[in-house]
Amino acid sequence: MSYIEKRLRADGSTSYRARVKYQGRVLCSTHREYAAAKRWAAERGAQIRDDAHFAGEANRRRPLAELIDRYVTNVLPQKGDQRNPTRQLTWWKQRLGTLPVHEITRARIAELRDILLATGLDGRRARGPATIVRYLAALSHVFTIAMNDWGWAETNPVKGVRRPKEPRGRDRYLDEDERQRLLDACRSSASQDLLAFVETALCTGMRRGEIATLEWRDIDFARAQITLRNTKNGTRRGIPLCSPALDTLRARSKVRRLGTALVFPGTNPTKPIDLRTPWETALRRAQIGGFRFHDPRHSAASYLAMSGATPLAIAAILGHKSLQMTKRYAHLSVEHLRGVMDRAIEGAHHHG
Repeated sequence: MSYIEKRLRADGSTSYRARVKYQGRVLCSTHREYAAAKRWAAERGAQIRDDAHFAGEANRRRPLAELIDRYVTNVLPQKGDQRNPTRQLTWWKQRLGTLPVHEITRARIAELRDILLATGLDGRRARGPATIVRYLAALSHVFTIAMNDWGWAETNPVKGVRRPKEPRGRDRYLDEDERQRLLDACRSSASQDLLAFVETALCTGMRRGEIATLEWRDIDFARAQITLRNTKNGTRRGIPLCSPALDTLRARSKVRRLGTALVFPGTNPTKPIDLRTPWETALRRAQIGGFRFHDPRHSAASYLAMSGATPLAIAAILGHKSLQMTKRYAHLSVEHLRGVMDRAIEGAHHHG
């Protein structure tokens, strides 16, 4: 964009100041004649656009692997969950990494989508629609950043790729007996971190990645709440902290590990702990099947629904952007109330 400003000098003469602006670059030049200013603006504007075009062309010819590496280095550290996106992008990089960015097309991505659906990551086990959607989403965000921030892409080829339809969200939650068996198994675990991690998940409904990256500064013991600064949805979220998680975390804070801000640090104090193996061991000992590492979050939502919490309150605690995700728990409050009514009627009949 260019424009010319007429200016009056101190001696009464007239000058013309030309300004050219394109993608953040601004050039200025002053001329005595309007025609000269206009000519300069046209020439410089064309030069800036050409420079930007050729720079963009050069970047679009870079290999996808280089783009993914830059994304992993500069963008992923700002996200709560880095492990899953890193694994997903590594998969794309291994298959498309040598191709220039501008040669990544919808057809190529769709072909790999179908391979994921048919044979999975290892060529033997097919993956479900939810997994494919997450793999596509990871690559799509890389192209969004490349297009909007870095000028490495003109379009996002992932946007035109059809996503497989995901099944209805899981409603798996622990009943009282299962919950007690799981907590008992966590108490007897060789891991000294598992019980606190699981209690926090069941009491708060936080995502696994949110708990893994939780820092001591995020916990306000006086107000009994956790403040999440970097969530999946990019917004701050306050979560009430009740017993037993409050008591467990308070006791843990008194023997916190030095040299790290994390509540659950791993062997490397700057990285979160990996509890997948002790978690699976605890599930086996508790004889609980069909329960994933993400499902304590569903359990927390289910307990809230059955205690009479409104969908709006559940959405606020869990950090859902819309009530649509929360509505799947609404039937639980009805079922719970029906059970309360049944017990009340049975009691009345018994006393009658």
